[in-house]
Amino acid sequence: MSIPFLSQQWLDRYADLLSAAPQRPGVDARTQYVVTGGPDGDVAYFVAVEDGRVAEAKVGTDGDADTTVTRTYADAAKILQGELDPDAAFMQGRAKVAGSMRPVLALLPLTTSPEYAAARAELAAVTDL
Repeated sequence: MSIPFLSQQWLDRYADLLSAAPQRPGVDARTQYVVTGGPDGDVAYFVAVEDGRVAEAKVGTDGDADTTVTRTYADAAKILQGELDPDAAFMQGRAKVAGSMRPVLALLPLTTSPEYAAARAELAAVTDL
């Protein structure tokens, strides 16, 4: 089964994989993502994390997002494939953050966990880039 990258089906699979992550009280964020330069143009999607678990992931925009992270399609694909660390991308200026940095930092216990790495690898294996 192949799922188109950044489609709603892909986000549903992402949410399914990470909704079962261990609970991490206080790890909460609503993050808007913008991926530029994709084969079908730019893509906007948002992810809501509650207590370290993905509660919602949808294509589109979220007026309640705390932060917006913008990156290129090429870098988003490299992050998915484990070829680029998202924190390194930010430090190198390859990802732009608008709004509060607090949610980005709050997500570190999730995004650096073994469960997240396993979910990312599983998602990458079924993603059509």
